[in-house]
Amino acid sequence: MKIDHSLPLEYSTDENRLKILGFWIFLGAEVMLFATLFASYFILSGGTGDGPSGAEIFEITPVLIETLVLLTSSFTIGLMVHAMRLGRQKAMMGFFIATIVLGAIFLGVEIYEFVHYVHVGAGLQTSAFSAILLTTLGTHGAHVTFGLFWGTCILIQVKKYGLTPRTTNKSFIFSLYWHFLDVVWIFIFSFVYLKGMM
Repeated sequence: MKIDHSLPLEYSTDENRLKILGFWIFLGAEVMLFATLFASYFILSGGTGDGPSGAEIFEITPVLIETLVLLTSSFTIGLMVHAMRLGRQKAMMGFFIATIVLGAIFLGVEIYEFVHYVHVGAGLQTSAFSAILLTTLGTHGAHVTFGLFWGTCILIQVKKYGLTPRTTNKSFIFSLYWHFLDVVWIFIFSFVYLKGMM
């Protein structure tokens, strides 16, 4: 394996560069998935039937907590990449752990929200609005859940093997995934919650 020492470790081999390119292509497909969910939400958001509307069920406090926690995790994952590029494994792992913990807090608040929605009568079968709301939020939540397991596996590999071209490549690709989830959440916060509360 030929390593180019003039590049950051995660880009240092041809294989690593191809994996990063491939992941950007994968994220393009993910953009289409969420674009479809958002388009469906905009079409179906008025279809409340006999069920509650967004203004009736959305609570600002959990949404603000979720937003603050997820945006903070985007900052910590950025610090993780910075520490990784400096070759500071302990700092890198610390920021990685912080990101995973913040993601778990986000998920806990989202589960609370789901329970609240079902409790106030906004289940999957209540109306078109509640169905697309829970599907959109659930899809994002499933991605976060996958990210927590994936990130933990990468963290274990970094602990075991150190900062190698392979572990740094995996860590960097994970950071792209995590930033993508944060961007999707900004759209959910803006166009689902804020618009729904008006």
